[in-house]
Amino acid sequence: MTTESGPLKQTPLYAEHKKLGARLVPFAGWEMPIQYAGIVEEHRAVRTAAGLFDVSHMGEIEMRGEHAASVVDYLVTGDAAGLEDGKALYTSALNERGTMLDDLIVYRVARDAFLIVCNAGNRDKISAHFRRAAVDHCEFRDCSDETALLALQGPRALEILALAGKDAAACADLKSFTFRDAVVANVRTTVARTGYTGEDGVEIFCANADAPHLFRTLLELGKSLGLEPVGLGARDTLRLEACLSLYGNDIDETTNPLEAGLGWIVKMNKQLFIGKEALAKIQQTGMPRKFVAFEMTGRGIARHGYPLCDAQGKPVGTCTSGGPAPTLGKNIGLGYLPSELSAVGTEFQVDCRGKLVGAVVVKRPFYKRNRGAA
Repeated sequence: MTTESGPLKQTPLYAEHKKLGARLVPFAGWEMPIQYAGIVEEHRAVRTAAGLFDVSHMGEIEMRGEHAASVVDYLVTGDAAGLEDGKALYTSALNERGTMLDDLIVYRVARDAFLIVCNAGNRDKISAHFRRAAVDHCEFRDCSDETALLALQGPRALEILALAGKDAAACADLKSFTFRDAVVANVRTTVARTGYTGEDGVEIFCANADAPHLFRTLLELGKSLGLEPVGLGARDTLRLEACLSLYGNDIDETTNPLEAGLGWIVKMNKQLFIGKEALAKIQQTGMPRKFVAFEMTGRGIARHGYPLCDAQGKPVGTCTSGGPAPTLGKNIGLGYLPSELSAVGTEFQVDCRGKLVGAVVVKRPFYKRNRGAA
């Protein structure tokens, strides 16, 4: 499969997806499975049991050396320097205008070693950004092409993981946003209690060569517990219900984290980070628009790019993500509205291909799991 920019990349699990009859589509320069049995079936499997995702298209960057913590901390909005070994941080990288280059997860491997995971479509941009900052300060390595990443998500995810060996079973002790090295199904991995579905679970890093065995083994171990392979289609509906932002839709280089509802990942008390001055000015002047969650009250489905309109039908904002919510049985959406129309309970209209359909701002997230001890 090729595009105008050339051949699509394939993950180490491409042959496994073909064997399972996945429907493959172009995504961020990769040929990726969008679904296997079907988006709704896969979505429900993750909410009720577990799903296994191939997310090997994500980018991985290593920063090492005496000054690595300072460099990473300067590049992200969160307190990367304050992380303890074995802990991870959801954060963002900004440009000087204070808008978002990407949202990231930073893992502190050791005092002088960090792993940064970025979105597939932003790998080249973020890799170059971190490489420039590392010059004369710390070691930089883009290890994306040699790293596979699986996501095992759902209420039975840890139960299934425990079947892959004693070391894997010990990962049940991991707290949210912590990680450790572990042997899973006789494969050397790093297991992180992170994910992008709104459910409990883990993300598992391993070498490319080990990914097919790990993928097949986990599917077999979890079969009797309801584990299903899951594609990007259900990954999108799951994250939408949980109000987890998608780069390129909900956030990009035209949005800042404050208006995007991500102020909690910005530590303005840090001495310095790229974009801090711009965000300080935004805080002073106020935000003309805000990111909102909404439900459709009329018959219609909001989609990415649809105009959001006031009571008079005047376009005042944009839907960034939208669609049916299988768990909730409702049509939902995310988008930006003027601040004065962003309060929960505010009614407005969505222009669904020329038809104005009623909607109402609701509290985020749409769906929240019962978290238990994690």
